Amino acid sequence: MSEEGRSCPLAYRYQPERLCEDAVEVTDDVLYIVGGLYGNPYALDEIEQMALAEAHRGHRVRLVFNGDFNWFNASDELFREINNRVLDHTVSLGNVEYELAHPSAGAGCGCAYPSYVDQEVVARSNRIMERLQGVAEAHPDLGKRLSLLPRYRCLIFGGLKILVLHGDPESLAGWGLAHEAFLAGGGAGPDHWFERTGADVIASTHTCLPVLWSAEVEGRSRVAVNNGSAGMANLAGERQGLITRIARSSPTSVPVAGLNAAGLNVSLLPVRFDFDAWLADFDALWPAGSDAALSYRDRILNGTSLTAEQVRFGCAC
Repeated sequence: MSEEGRSCPLAYRYQPERLCEDAVEVTDDVLYIVGGLYGNPYALDEIEQMALAEAHRGHRVRLVFNGDFNWFNASDELFREINNRVLDHTVSLGNVEYELAHPSAGAGCGCAYPSYVDQEVVARSNRIMERLQGVAEAHPDLGKRLSLLPRYRCLIFGGLKILVLHGDPESLAGWGLAHEAFLAGGGAGPDHWFERTGADVIASTHTCLPVLWSAEVEGRSRVAVNNGSAGMANLAGERQGLITRIARSSPTSVPVAGLNAAGLNVSLLPVRFDFDAWLADFDALWPAGSDAALSYRDRILNGTSLTAEQVRFGCAC
């Protein structure tokens, strides 16, 4: 079995104890954590409108993009649009952006897919990355901006540490906060990572399926959240994306899942983008039989096997 797309480059690794050493205090009222935009400009339009609606309620919103905002945007025009718009906000790298800015020999897509992911899926992702890298080469100015991004961010929000990363607290492409990992653990959570990082909330993406977990760790309420994908369907029979909202206030829209812990409301909010417009653009870029169409079009149309009830793990804090 080829290691491309399954191996994890050493540059992706980090030590949990160091992730919140240089935490930065923010004074916003609401954080939107946007993972897995996947190059969908219509999802970005909707997220910006959601933030504007919050602003009309008097809330200052910070958009935080934690990687994989590129993927399907394999045209010069869309590549420039997505990156120029996203890079105006608070941003950290995903494996996609890392491999666009710093291609790693033998990494393929840099996804570090686990063994349960079919090899054909891995091979297609490697080829999607190759195509996207070809587009990125024509935009060295954007490549330079991507190369300067950090791999993670720790924000002090309301006196609490919000650790925002792409994979898990040990690797940019780690799968330790994947939905499958919580299932395999019988719902047991990443207590050890909270102990080692000192974070109150860990917000992740990368693994494409949503998770909202909470528990008491060392006498404090902790939350792990994975928004799945902001630019693609996440639930059975649904076509909407999801983002993570973190705030002292509750959202006005109905979340897919939400909880109150440590004085915060953490919710997974639906992103109801212009689906027909996005599907037309996707089909033009990735027609029938293309790698992205084979891997993703069914999910884009029909969602995943998950129900909203299956997103939640841990206590009902």
